[in-house]
This record gives sequence, structure tokens and C-alpha cells, in this order.
Amino acid sequence: MTRTYSLAQLMALPYSPPEMIQLAADTGCAAAGVRLLPASPGGVHYPLMDNPAMLAETLARMQDTGVQILDLEVIRLAADFQVERFLPFMEAGAKLRAKHILVAGDDTDLERLTASFVRLCEAARDFGLSADLEFMPWTAVSNVDIARRVVASAAQSNGGVLVDALHFARSASTLEEVAALPRPWLRYAQICDGAVPGPTTVEGMIHDARCERLLPGEGGVALRALFDRLPADLPISIEVPSESRAPAMGYKAWALQAIQATRQILEAQA
Repeated sequence: MTRTYSLAQLMALPYSPPEMIQLAADTGCAAAGVRLLPASPGGVHYPLMDNPAMLAETLARMQDTGVQILDLEVIRLAADFQVERFLPFMEAGAKLRAKHILVAGDDTDLERLTASFVRLCEAARDFGLSADLEFMPWTAVSNVDIARRVVASAAQSNGGVLVDALHFARSASTLEEVAALPRPWLRYAQICDGAVPGPTTVEGMIHDARCERLLPGEGGVALRALFDRLPADLPISIEVPSESRAPAMGYKAWALQAIQATRQILEAQA
């Protein structure tokens, strides 16, 4: 079975969306992810909804290469979430023919967070987008079980759960919980590796996740066991940021290493 591979924005955070499209094309990937909103205040992002020239350049590069946009980053569901703020983000996503929105859950009031997720899904549906809730151990949605409960309670046809290999390994989650996720909720997954056990502080976990992941096979994440429990046809977002290695060798060389390592893990078990 031929898998669809996508390069996540964190593979080359300094690259603009047109450059991400070209990087994916140059490394044989069918898709890329783009970060239109920051992961944290002041973080690097590329607000195409406010930059018509870059949006047009991105669309032209997609036309030239055939590379598609897999996912858009990142909408964070905080206590003060107002879906109207994110309509320009979704409008840009529709123009890019993107498929998914990566969603983070920051609101510790899970009833309110679920209501926010419902509103997001309802709005995203009008733009042809899914909303995929990524559990991360330092957020309010810290594991598979909480993500499952939110998505189940929301009961939205375009709502889903995003499984990131590093977050799975560092959260209170089990392989059985992943295997039990309904197939319609799973639209793509993220692969990387890291030390297990990992950092014990929130600061350390965030730094590892955003700045220094390991290539698949270099760390202690049970990648084969995890991906055995996910659908074999699931698109794979390769997300291996390394501020120490990627700039030194060049982002294309780093991406090629990550793609090769991913194939060795996933295609060996196919």
C-alpha cells in the first residue's frame, strides 16, 4: 500500500508556505503542513490570510508541483475562544484546498472546551476542513482518553483525534486506547521519535516537542507498535524538528533523512 507522506511545518520552521511546498516536492512528498497561527505568543508563523501575495505564491507553487496542503496549524481552544476570530484562517485554508486543522486544547473546563470544539467543527465544515484535536501532555487535553471524550461528546462529523507519536509516548495513554479510536475520527498521524522517558518538566517537554525531536528509530518510542494500531492508509505527517541538526546540514538533507527513517519504520511492517 502506498502511503501519503507530508512534511510538517516544524521540519523547516523558517520556510514560508511556498518554500514548504517546494521542499515537499523536492523530497518526494505529496503534501506539506503550514503554520498560519503561532503555537505560542510571538512564535514563527505565516499568516497567509493577511498576506495575499504570499497566498498567491503558495497557490502557484502548489499548481506547479502538484503538492497539496495536508494541515493548517494551529487553533488553540482557550477559555476565551471565539470562533469568529478564526474565520479568515479557515477562508485561507479553503483557498489552499487544505484538509485538516490541527487543534490544541488549552481550556481546563472540559465542558466549555467541548462546546468550543463543537463551534469550531461547525464553522470548519463550511470550509471543507476537519478539526483534529491533538493531545499533548502539557495541555488540558493531555492524553488519548481526554481527546476521545471531547470528540465523542462533540459528536461532529468532521471532528477527530490527531495522534502524535512523541505525545503518545509521553502521556498517560495506551496502545489499546489508540486501537479503540473510531476509524472516522482518524484522518492523519504524526511521526517522530524521542527519548523515553522524556523530560519531567513542562518546559523540557515543550522544548523537545518544538525544537529537538529524534528521527524515527533513534529514540525509545514504540513506533511499530503504535502505527500497527492505526489504519494502514492513514496519511503521515513527518514532524521531526531539530534546531541543532537541521540548519547545520540543510533542511532538505534533514527532510530526506526523516523521510528515509519514516519509510524504514512504516514500510517494513506493511
